[in-house]
Amino acid sequence: SRGAPLLAPELMARVRQIQIRTHRLVNTALAGGYRSTFRGQGIEFEEVRPYQPGDEVRAIDWNVTARTGEPFVKSYREERQLTIHLVVDTALEMDFATFGQTKRDAASQLAALLAFVAVRHQDRVGLTLFGRTPGLHLDAARHSRHVLRLVREIQAAPVTPGPSSLRLALEAQAMTLRRRAMVFVLSDFSGVGADGTERGDPGWSEALARLSRRHDVIAIRLVDRFEESLPEAGVLRLVRMEDGEVREIDGRRAETREAWASS
Repeated sequence: SRGAPLLAPELMARVRQIQIRTHRLVNTALAGGYRSTFRGQGIEFEEVRPYQPGDEVRAIDWNVTARTGEPFVKSYREERQLTIHLVVDTALEMDFATFGQTKRDAASQLAALLAFVAVRHQDRVGLTLFGRTPGLHLDAARHSRHVLRLVREIQAAPVTPGPSSLRLALEAQAMTLRRRAMVFVLSDFSGVGADGTERGDPGWSEALARLSRRHDVIAIRLVDRFEESLPEAGVLRLVRMEDGEVREIDGRRAETREAWASS
């Protein structure tokens, strides 16, 4: 766990490190694939207008035409900008790490990577942090200083006690995002069971379905390898992050490791 809040010099140093790490990928590996992968629908509906000679017959809006007795067509405009919105979990579990970086650090780097590539292509990026309830919300913008602020806010966000609520976060996006967006949800999904059940967070699947009707939603699960596979290391002493409760388990037992992997 990270422990005490980051001091300003340490915070800025971390943000700078993330910027440096993601710079090469932004300019090489992901730069070409981004445009074809994240372009949305290409066109979006603009208006219904009277038919003019030369208009495509297939564009006629037959409902409006039947109602008015005059031919009307649907017109569209090219979607030149894509809005990417990052929804990032900042609950206590995201500060867990057994080797190297925490899950929050991984979320910061992935968010920076997506945001820098988007800004490079003149697309806009926004951010919402969430824990037990939705937290800081930043409207989408498209400049490098904005990206650095996104990373800084993820790193500096105070730890929220208790399990995070994916349902509340998704419902907040449905109410807040006015135009179509590509929504990335970065979390360890601790409130969701291994089989997809709504463990501790009922209603998240319905909220996800409602948000997906209007927006493209991509969920990215961040995990520490210790959470997926218990090492065969004898008796392990575990301390719960929320309240310090201590528990011992025997990693040598196959049934213990199987139960751990399926939990």
